[in-house]
Amino acid sequence: MRTGNGAGTAGGTAAAPTEIERALSAAVAGGGADAVVELLARTRLYVLVARLHADIPGWTAPLPAIRDEVSGRTCVPVLTQGMLPPWHPEWVFREVSIGELARIWPYDVRRLAVNHGTPYAAMVDARPKRLKAWVRADELSGGAQQGVLLTDAGGPLHGPLAHGLALGAHLAVTNGLIWNRLGAAYENYASDRARLRSPWGIPHRAEYRDRLASLMKNQLVGRVQEGVLRTRHTLAHRLGRTPTREEWSDAVARAFAARDADDRAVADRALRHVTLYEERFRADGVLAPEGRVDTLAAFDLGRAVNVVRLALGARYGDPHEAEQDVLRVGGLARAAYSSWADFSLGYLMARVVHRAEDDGPEAAEPTYRQSLTEHRLLTQDPTSPYRNIPWS
Repeated sequence: MRTGNGAGTAGGTAAAPTEIERALSAAVAGGGADAVVELLARTRLYVLVARLHADIPGWTAPLPAIRDEVSGRTCVPVLTQGMLPPWHPEWVFREVSIGELARIWPYDVRRLAVNHGTPYAAMVDARPKRLKAWVRADELSGGAQQGVLLTDAGGPLHGPLAHGLALGAHLAVTNGLIWNRLGAAYENYASDRARLRSPWGIPHRAEYRDRLASLMKNQLVGRVQEGVLRTRHTLAHRLGRTPTREEWSDAVARAFAARDADDRAVADRALRHVTLYEERFRADGVLAPEGRVDTLAAFDLGRAVNVVRLALGARYGDPHEAEQDVLRVGGLARAAYSSWADFSLGYLMARVVHRAEDDGPEAAEPTYRQSLTEHRLLTQDPTSPYRNIPWS
């Protein structure tokens, strides 16, 4: 398979696909072997595997080996996120940490070849004493970096497809994954399939198509919570202003009068939680004094994009189908919201309201802080798609 993602060049110098490859090049140029290992310990590394082998239950394919033409040495090749090649139906990727590599390392191989044959390559010493340093670095790193905005310079940056992919940026940031890619893997083949099974309950393609359709119809975000917000939106349209808390509460009581006791209780809690978090949004400067969140659709639509990417990684669909699905989600989002900020606040609100419903507002506090940080990153970082792609 061809390595690399097709990132362009500028002035004859290859443009690094992501910050990962730029940082790796800098570490290699600095000449410090320990610095390279420490960076790799915070980086997702990928090994190419035949899908036929990856699908064998309870069996893990041995690490591949190649011969470096320059040194003549045998090496184990791995890739960083930005260097994964285009999607292929029969070749997939397994994610490995540098600590795991050290523990399963072939006894007769002395080099790790990172991004071999590319401008972002690193040849890492894999003699036994160095493998111990790999394990220490892995233990100290805490694993692959999360909570970061990663952009593929060779992926969609403008236009409808980039817009649609950016709807899934919250989860991409949460997991430290590239936001603008429909490629060989979302996270990695095994975890993509596992994430679809749980929590999504998707074991095969047919279930995937059904679940994606439900997300596109906003059927999973919570019908009661969405009904509470729709009630306020309808009342505001009739009044020509945002209703007071009392007016809204009365309208919700009337709207849910014929529902069962459980729905009425959930509606009452949803009203309290939305009111609480809108006040928090205003205090934290992300919602205007007269602003409000009118729909939680962003949560289903943002998750729909990530389910599409997971399904592509799991080989439940192909890139053309995935692209069409992402474009459709983008159209639905534009119909529901008027800006990136509104979309992001809808996503944030859904996350915290559902966490508060499940576990209470105190337990939802870490989710609120994390979501607020991601919202600010996506709406304020100059490199964010929310700052560079027009909403409509």
